[in-house]
Amino acid sequence: MYVTVMMALAEAFSPQGSVLAAVMIVLFYGLLPLAIVLYIAGTPQRKRRLRQKQMAEQAVQAETQAPKVLPGPERAAADPPQQS
Repeated sequence: MYVTVMMALAEAFSPQGSVLAAVMIVLFYGLLPLAIVLYIAGTPQRKRRLRQKQMAEQAVQAETQAPKVLPGPERAAADPPQQS
């Protein structure tokens, strides 16, 4: 970024340069490539977050759909007596 800013300053203060060209230099030589690199570098973290979100949703879904089975004596107390 330092070199890009220096290029933009040189363009802005040169006799044939313009401020518009300096702004374009900062945008297209500095900020745009930096944004692309940061986006690519953040891909593993985004995938990890997405996977965690999906696993949490699946856990909630499995919890709500699975019948509650109580172990041992609690199960017998929870089940109504069957008449035959």
